[in-house]
Amino acid sequence: MAAESPLLLSLVEEFVSGLQDSKAKDTATGVKDGQFTVLQLVEALGQSLTSSQPHTRARGVQLLSEVLQDNHGVLTEREVELLLAFYENRLKDHYVITPPVLRGLLALTKSRKLPPGSAVSMLRSVFQDVHVQSLMLAERACVYNVLINLMESREDELKGLGADFVFGFVQSMDGERDPRNLLLAFQIARNIVLRGYSMGKFTEELFEVTSCYFPIDFSPPPNDPHGITKEELIQALRAVLTGTPKFAEFLLPLIIEKLDSDVQSAKLDSLQTLAASVGQYEHRDLAEFLEGLWSSLRREVFQTSSEKIEAAGLAAVTALTSCLSRSVLNSDFEDSLSSFLDLVLRDCKHHLFEPDLKLVWPSTKLLQAACSASFRAAHSITSAVVPPLVEQYNSRTQCSHRRTLLEVAQRFIQSTASSQSVDHDESLFSAYKDSLCSLVFSALSESNSSLQITAASVLTSLAQQPGLLQDSDIELAVDHLTRLLLTDEDERVSVAVVECAGALAEQHPAAFVTKLIPTLKKEMFSDQRESSELRSHHAVRQRCLSALAAVSVRASVVMESAPVLLDVLCSAHTDPDRFSVDEVVRACLSLQRIAERVQDGEDTSRCFHDIIVPRLLSLALQAALQSDGSSDRHSPLVEEEVLSAMVPVISTACSRLQTFAEQTASRAVSLFLDGDVSFLPDNSFPPRVQLLQQQQEEDSSWRQTQLVCLLMACVCSLPHSVALPQEERLLLELEELSCSCRHPLSYTSAAKCFAGLVNKKPQGPSLDSLIQGVIKRVSGELDRPSSPLRTQAFTLLIWVAKALLLRYHPLFSALTDKLFSLLDDALLGPMAADSFSLLMSDSADVLNRGCHADVRIMYRQRFFSENSAKLVEGFNAAPQEKKANYLKALSNIVNKLPKQVQVSELPALLSLLLEALTCPDEGVQLSTLSCLQPVLINPPQVLIQQLEALVSRLLALIGSPAMKIRVASIRCVLALSCFPAHEVLPFRSRVLRALAPPLDDRKRLVRREAVQARAEWFLLGSPGGR
Repeated sequence: MAAESPLLLSLVEEFVSGLQDSKAKDTATGVKDGQFTVLQLVEALGQSLTSSQPHTRARGVQLLSEVLQDNHGVLTEREVELLLAFYENRLKDHYVITPPVLRGLLALTKSRKLPPGSAVSMLRSVFQDVHVQSLMLAERACVYNVLINLMESREDELKGLGADFVFGFVQSMDGERDPRNLLLAFQIARNIVLRGYSMGKFTEELFEVTSCYFPIDFSPPPNDPHGITKEELIQALRAVLTGTPKFAEFLLPLIIEKLDSDVQSAKLDSLQTLAASVGQYEHRDLAEFLEGLWSSLRREVFQTSSEKIEAAGLAAVTALTSCLSRSVLNSDFEDSLSSFLDLVLRDCKHHLFEPDLKLVWPSTKLLQAACSASFRAAHSITSAVVPPLVEQYNSRTQCSHRRTLLEVAQRFIQSTASSQSVDHDESLFSAYKDSLCSLVFSALSESNSSLQITAASVLTSLAQQPGLLQDSDIELAVDHLTRLLLTDEDERVSVAVVECAGALAEQHPAAFVTKLIPTLKKEMFSDQRESSELRSHHAVRQRCLSALAAVSVRASVVMESAPVLLDVLCSAHTDPDRFSVDEVVRACLSLQRIAERVQDGEDTSRCFHDIIVPRLLSLALQAALQSDGSSDRHSPLVEEEVLSAMVPVISTACSRLQTFAEQTASRAVSLFLDGDVSFLPDNSFPPRVQLLQQQQEEDSSWRQTQLVCLLMACVCSLPHSVALPQEERLLLELEELSCSCRHPLSYTSAAKCFAGLVNKKPQGPSLDSLIQGVIKRVSGELDRPSSPLRTQAFTLLIWVAKALLLRYHPLFSALTDKLFSLLDDALLGPMAADSFSLLMSDSADVLNRGCHADVRIMYRQRFFSENSAKLVEGFNAAPQEKKANYLKALSNIVNKLPKQVQVSELPALLSLLLEALTCPDEGVQLSTLSCLQPVLINPPQVLIQQLEALVSRLLALIGSPAMKIRVASIRCVLALSCFPAHEVLPFRSRVLRALAPPLDDRKRLVRREAVQARAEWFLLGSPGGR
């Protein structure tokens, strides 16, 4: 048959005799395409396979094996059986034939037609006839892959070999050094220990052959193409060593031995391996080694200077305690957990009562680690530690000692949270509740602020213990917290008290509703007219407002706290002298925080949408209508600062509490379009209020039109699925207001509201027609230099452009082109340059993901890639006096890109960025410096070629009048010191001279950066330096 295939004979001859390795691929392709069969190939190789020359036989076997690699799927069971017998026989041949034979066997292990029993036969031949570690790297990998393939496809047959399979593998792996092969060997060993292979009398041998690599000490070579890391090897070996309790008697002494090492990485690996291993063990596996393990763990936590090792040691203590806690108490066995905890308490307990010594914290951490492992452990330790801890606190007089003891107590309370048993509703600290509460309340009554702060933290931890504090304890705690809020002026104490109140209110809301909120309300609305008391009373009000927000997590609390905050706004509107603008803003911020934190439900949603939002709209509308601007005294609710603080309250309520959000949006649209005030409380408004239309008396109409920002908050925070009534009419009114109003807040808010709606409007002819109409109107205004409404038109342009950019709308390019053309405008050029920062930044109140805007991924990168070339062309064509606008625009765009994109894209724009450093605009300088700094860490070659220009410009900016520019430029100069020494050494003296004046700068931050930079440049080229 071979004689009838001259092509096959030619391929065989050229491969075997001509040593043309490429012919193997051609032969494999011929078999795959059906030009000839594997049997024909074997017949064609007849003379080669029976040659008296070993190298000729090796070439013949190599060709067959390489063909089988690609064609093992076409073999029949009989062909596999014959080839297997052939290969097993060839293993006894000359050693040069072994490598291709192994590759052939590897190909056969991938075949689905492998006959029953063949796996055993194959492995016996490999184990008996091949000394694996005398082979080259690739051949050893073949052996390991043969084992892996057979373990996946013929596991039952391999298990039938019993311990002989393990012995054969141990012999094959013994002495392996290559990390690539070690990963394969560890995989095989892991399969053996996890899949139930019989190790028999070779258990220790398997452990020894793998544990000799523990701990892993491997540093991959630079530019390693294989990408094998030390962590991969560590995890692979750890999976073997920790895979079975049968290794416990060998592994635990090894870990104790390795913990004596001076190598930090060995200690860390040993501790992590210990923590992973004990999860598989029972208490009897550990009993013999408990004292040695505890001694090593205690030493590592007491004496280490590494946080990683300390954390790993504590994790090992937790894992060890958890393992011992699983033991079932039996009269025939000693309680291993009690024995271990006795060791821990013996060595740690006495340190807790020495608060001025350094071992108090390591001891606390060790006991805390044991506590967190199980309920049994936590019960034993708390019963041994808490009573004497309370006694020690009461016997101490120094506040520092008391604070330390309080912190120790807090750590124990926190550590038991994870170990609280589901079978035990009662807290571990129930027996000590009275003494702990007495201790905390005593500390809260002290005058020492640090003690009060710590006591507040302990109280928070106690409140989080299920069922521990009773109603009387909570009421007393609320009294203490209220007193501190109203009397203590230390900001740190007030922050801690507010945080504690928030935690307690979440668990026990009733006491805060009946005691805290009425007291805070009374205090806030008390009159303090004397000037000496005003400042103090203002601080108290701020603390009260923060506390009201913090405690309002449950709906029952919100129902009481929100009206108090609304009363603040109402009182400020009625009597402008009673609350300052700052206090009104803080009340709004508290409402916003409540909307962000409150548990979403029907009650809270109804509270916001039926009470809070309508009340805010009503108060704002009353303030807008009550004054015509002739009086000096006006409601603070007309201030832009206050309205801007109301916006996030409403938008958060509409975006997060969605149950009644659609109703709120519909009411708002009716109010602004039709003057429907029926849903507003205190309804004493004119019958038809026109909020989106300017009146002839323009001096007063702005008070009404600026309320469009509240409309924006209502309608631009809704999900896409919510349909707005009268949307088309609303868009027309907003467009008209944004293009014709003279009041900045009014036309800006109208433009933002318009953009927010456009961003969510469904794709289609209606949207395209709307955008084209806007483009036409805006272009008409912008193209008339004499138009008084150019700024308004530009504002609408930029916000609509942002809305379309975020959703990748195709008409965005028309707006972009218009924006680029405005960079040459005499009046709007600087505004156009600044607007690119708005395009690339996240907006806080509209067009963000929190408001459910349509924001596509990587829109910034897309904008940069599509428009950077236009910007460069515009810069090159612009007159000299307009180039600064292009530089500012470029800087604003690049500065908002992700750092990875900056590093890859900046080299192409380097010439413009260097030009931007000479721009007189400080904003451009600072933005450009922030762009350059990450690139200087790994400088591209083009940057090194421009080093002269870069150094000159950076040194010039060191003397800038702006502190931020001085700091940024010095940091860039510092980064230059890491450039190749031969490139930057010529600039050394120049840089050192330029860095001398900043050493005496009036700003500490500048002096600090200058010292660091100058030190690095001094070392450049010096003995011992770079």
